[in-house]
Amino acid sequence: MYDSVRERLIHLHHCRGAGWKTIRRLFDMDPTFSSLFALSPDVLQTYLSLSSQQSTVFFQDLYSPQIESMIKTYRDKNIHIITIFDLDYPPLLKHIYEPPWVLYAKGNTKLLSNLKMISIVGTRRPTKEGAESLRQLVPPLAADGWVIVSGLAVGIDTMAHEMAVESGGKTIAVIGGGLDHIYPRQNEKLAKQLMEEHLVLAEHPPHIRPQKWHFPSRNRIISGLSLGTVVVQAKARSGSLITALFALEQGREVFAVPGPIFLEQAKGPNMLIQQGAKLVQCAADIAAEFPYL
Repeated sequence: MYDSVRERLIHLHHCRGAGWKTIRRLFDMDPTFSSLFALSPDVLQTYLSLSSQQSTVFFQDLYSPQIESMIKTYRDKNIHIITIFDLDYPPLLKHIYEPPWVLYAKGNTKLLSNLKMISIVGTRRPTKEGAESLRQLVPPLAADGWVIVSGLAVGIDTMAHEMAVESGGKTIAVIGGGLDHIYPRQNEKLAKQLMEEHLVLAEHPPHIRPQKWHFPSRNRIISGLSLGTVVVQAKARSGSLITALFALEQGREVFAVPGPIFLEQAKGPNMLIQQGAKLVQCAADIAAEFPYL
């Protein structure tokens, strides 16, 4: 059906029920994935601990000519597929816990080879102080050659992407679902611009609609691409702090912009500083942590 392990992995990645751990189990069984296509539904069901219904759906997709045809259309859509076996897979990302098996990218994929990547994340409801903090950070970082990585969410994420573009820098947006389903919809215009001049990256195949559980998982990629993560404004419980936690687990730097103790959006960064994150007042505070660059 396929001539290479790469092609077999891409097809497998489109099969319903083939999550990260399922693919890992199959990889441990056969690193080429070639024997997978010779297994019966009963053997697959037993080995992968699938229900009868899950096994049936998985088996159907495994031999689906529609999936094979769908994958062939990606090149016409300028969608690049990068597997963990490829030389252009982001080097830092390969070393995180549960690195994505496959990435779907649209735009300038050469950005993924840039070592100077910094993630900037924050609340969906920034204050004017949050916006001003970004203006103090993003343009100097962009001018210094840093690629700004964020999640295309409304608020701080969107502003970080836009300021990077306006400053003549480069930016990467990591989204929750597939490339055909940009979320939130109000950022479709921005996403299209990034797909032409910068980069939009997804872990899920293009046709997959975003689900709630995609976003925490997406955050590990945002932090995993980068040398460090900057939290500008965030509540005490937020997705931005999840990204910071991933950065810590991945051995990356964590930075936080302090704020007034009475401000809800400052509680997250202030708490990170209490826990050892580096307090950031200007872009130089970030660059100082990477003197070797």
